[in-house]
Amino acid sequence: MRVVSLHPDVLVVTSALLHLNCVIVLGAAGRGGGAAEASASESSVGGRAGAPLEAEAFVIDSPVLPDELDALPAMLEQAGFPAPSGLLATHGDWDHLLGRLAFPSVALGVAQSTAARLVAEPGAAQRELRAFDEEIYVERRHPLALGSVQALPVPGRCGIGGHELELHAAGGHTVDGMAIRITWAKVLVVGDYLSTVEIPTLTAGGDPDAYLATLARLRPFVQDAEHVVPGHGPVLNRDRALAVLDEDVAYLRALCELDVDAALPAGRDNRAQRRLHARNVARQAS
Repeated sequence: MRVVSLHPDVLVVTSALLHLNCVIVLGAAGRGGGAAEASASESSVGGRAGAPLEAEAFVIDSPVLPDELDALPAMLEQAGFPAPSGLLATHGDWDHLLGRLAFPSVALGVAQSTAARLVAEPGAAQRELRAFDEEIYVERRHPLALGSVQALPVPGRCGIGGHELELHAAGGHTVDGMAIRITWAKVLVVGDYLSTVEIPTLTAGGDPDAYLATLARLRPFVQDAEHVVPGHGPVLNRDRALAVLDEDVAYLRALCELDVDAALPAGRDNRAQRRLHARNVARQAS
């Protein structure tokens, strides 16, 4: 597990497996808005509107391995961050939902689309995690229990201390999802988009047109960011993220037009990504 600071309020924890990124964000102390000040698009994961707020920390997505998850509480304490008052997941794939294994009493906030997916696919994340663990001989002390899941309106805002996170719809890779802007730190968390290690992939419910719409939605946020954190792969600066975005748009358009003959993005044309491309082609045909 590797930990990097992008800003005094933002840490990125990268798992040794799947190059999966977990983002920890600190919101400075402030005062929450009263009911008369809060719009319908504002949400809270923990906390109370109108009450004086202490500094808060949220954990976005999760590392994979048991020892990495076990180390998260001590790592936050060592960094001077408070224990998290909320967990967020960018989408409902199992590898982004493991924060509850590290913080079993903390509520999990997800986009309304993800909440609906979790209801429609009861136990799917747990089954996929179990299959992954069996494949690579991982043992966990406890099964994954998602517990209290809070559906957040997206697009919308989520209060954290005296700050707010912006939540934006990010479907196409899956049927659900959200990107998260940490505006005061100029950090954009995009989930399974804009990866330099993985081509755009269409899982069950994924759709190339929705994926392209998400990339168009993300473009101005990327242009405004100093750091872009994909679900898998290295953290990107603005210019590199925009280049990856353009490569992904070109690939998806070629996938729609050329199908199996679509060229894979430069640097991502390897055996594993060709297998993912074949799955994308099959989903297009189904």
